[in-house]
Amino acid sequence: QLQASGGGLVQAGGSLRLSCAASGNIFSLWIMGWHRQAPGKQRELVASITRGGTISVADSVKGRFTISRDNAKNTAYLQMNSLKPEDTAVYYCASAPPTKTWANWGQGTLVTVSS
Repeated sequence: QLQASGGGLVQAGGSLRLSCAASGNIFSLWIMGWHRQAPGKQRELVASITRGGTISVADSVKGRFTISRDNAKNTAYLQMNSLKPEDTAVYYCASAPPTKTWANWGQGTLVTVSS
């Protein structure tokens, strides 16, 4: 089970920090990630992090978004800086085992960036 929080309304150039509190075993939470879906667009992977700390970040947010996790708390974070209107979307946290198949999804949290 995954619970995302931290979304909201922010002006362009602002920052938000999303949190994803998870429950499950080490295997199911091997990879944690953030996806987003903007209106009329497909869901896309924004960033992911393995239990060992290997990180992958989409080119569209590289240099602005930072993903991290606290394994002791089973929590992942997405620090979003220099937000742009095109970052407006519902952000979902998800987890995957080492097979990299996203198996567990949170409920989504809305991020709205005004220009």
